[in-house]
Amino acid sequence: MGADRRGSARAGDACVQVHAPGRARLRPALLACVLVALLAGCVTQPRDEAAARHPADVRAQLVQLLPRETRDREGWATDIQSAFQLLDVPPSTENLCAALAVTEQESTFTADPVVPGLARIARAELDRRAAERRIPQLLVRAALLIKSPDGRSYGERIAAVRTEKEMSGIFEDLIAKVPMGQRLLGGANPVRTGGPMQVSIAFAQQHARNHPYPYATTGSIRDEVFTRRGGMYFGIAHLLDYPSSYTRHLYRYADFNAGWYASRNAAFQAAVTAASGVPLALDGDLVLHGNVGDRIGATESAVRSLGGQIGMSDAAIRRALDQGDRYEFERTDLHERVFALAERIERRPLPRAVMPNIDLHSPKFTRKLTTQWFATRVEQRYRRCVAQAFAGKT
Repeated sequence: MGADRRGSARAGDACVQVHAPGRARLRPALLACVLVALLAGCVTQPRDEAAARHPADVRAQLVQLLPRETRDREGWATDIQSAFQLLDVPPSTENLCAALAVTEQESTFTADPVVPGLARIARAELDRRAAERRIPQLLVRAALLIKSPDGRSYGERIAAVRTEKEMSGIFEDLIAKVPMGQRLLGGANPVRTGGPMQVSIAFAQQHARNHPYPYATTGSIRDEVFTRRGGMYFGIAHLLDYPSSYTRHLYRYADFNAGWYASRNAAFQAAVTAASGVPLALDGDLVLHGNVGDRIGATESAVRSLGGQIGMSDAAIRRALDQGDRYEFERTDLHERVFALAERIERRPLPRAVMPNIDLHSPKFTRKLTTQWFATRVEQRYRRCVAQAFAGKT
């Protein structure tokens, strides 16, 4: 039920330009450079060359890179290539492998994966919400005896649920058709992620408001997330279709899990700690959200303590921090001055991206997981994919 583009290289990072498939075979010296760059996690293709690749060539490469056991590899390749084209994200080997790595990690290339124990999770969610709203279990059981649109009772459907798409549909029906559904679920479907990349449904809905969904559909955007084409389209958008200064996809994997720019913001928090001496959680959240009144968070408080040293008022600091969910934040005076102060104190350059320190919580998890665990696992799959791609050219 959920745990929520292109980068310019910084000096000193080990990146190498790799030309499109079909060119001359890699010489040993160039192959060695590729392997070094691969270990750094940032083999890249020039944007213009990657963007100019013929769709048929991209699909053919995808078929080769998809795991052998994947069902309908041609269909997967078509939907992935279409997503890259419609989003105008360059289909470089690096970007293709990034999308494949996240998909393999999240679903092993299943559009609507089976979740073990989902019936228990769904019923527990209903019971939890009923307890929060002080709804007696007698009324919950009565609501679940009501016949649903498919002829079964809601209780029977919940007992048989196996995938998040099925569970989302049950909750949507409960909200719309059962008198107590709105009260029980608060008018909000608790299924928050879905599809082959387990993308945030809220992200998909916001993306579709900003950029019209390119496929004809009779259902909702929520429904489309659970399809292969929609899940890959919105998942690739969340992973790759935003500007950043990252030199490694590793930080995009962390952002995919923790939210756009979480890795950049965590690095800023580390710089604030270095400059102020105030220990901060490196979670990427720069300001408090929601109805918090005049309260400010730990990060904003620590930055304000530096106001005299960086020559900025509390109001100016807040205006800059409010841009923390956008690319422009790293171009603000606040970002530049905090890093300059921290680097003078530390007497060394500080990284502009670090792994957010976030524990993941979901009824689907059976053990403790973190954003770092997720990003590291995806990075391992990504490296295998890139190694396979370049091994096929030698």
